[in-house]
Amino acid sequence: MDERAHGLILRVRPLTETSLIVHWLSADHGRVATVAKGARRPKSAFHGKLDLFYEAEFVYAPSRRGDLHNLREVQLLETWPTLRRNLLKIEQLAYCTNLVEQSTETDTPIPEFFELVRGLVRHLQNAEPRPRIIYAFELKHLHYLGLEPDLAESKLPASTRDLIKRLTELPWTEIELLKPDITAARHLRQFLHGYLIHHLDRLPKGRTEALR
Repeated sequence: MDERAHGLILRVRPLTETSLIVHWLSADHGRVATVAKGARRPKSAFHGKLDLFYEAEFVYAPSRRGDLHNLREVQLLETWPTLRRNLLKIEQLAYCTNLVEQSTETDTPIPEFFELVRGLVRHLQNAEPRPRIIYAFELKHLHYLGLEPDLAESKLPASTRDLIKRLTELPWTEIELLKPDITAARHLRQFLHGYLIHHLDRLPKGRTEALR
């Protein structure tokens, strides 16, 4: 039986001369990998519908032999065009994609992560790609994993602990208005670098580029 989902495209790569592999993040099914057969043909029904961070309703036929499913239909909802005019925005989203993929399993419902990534995509559509966006995403992501820093036991300066609390709890619109202390932000960057390695075994690819 076919499955219907609402998702964001995290990755697209060629499979054959005519087909693509499309990785989705959805609320009800988690991370889903699909094959879009014939998608690279000019007259394909998928033409113009499969690109990074596009939001869509999609239908796929679950595979009985693996985790690569057959994509049936795509109804495009949003393309977020201004994201593609700013390389740093794409680099920030690519890093956040790496973080989600490194710390989650495929075909596992994770509605909180879907809303987190979709919220970030919507925010970056019109906001500047500042480093605080990455720190906030990392902290919110760690919170949903149950790995948020224990501020009561932390030896971080009070200003850094306060910044961590704000970035974890505030919505994107209010994070945009924050004016963090430079020293607190520097301490936070160094702290999260080590914290992510400790809890995730390695730093997700692309963090340096995302924090340019």
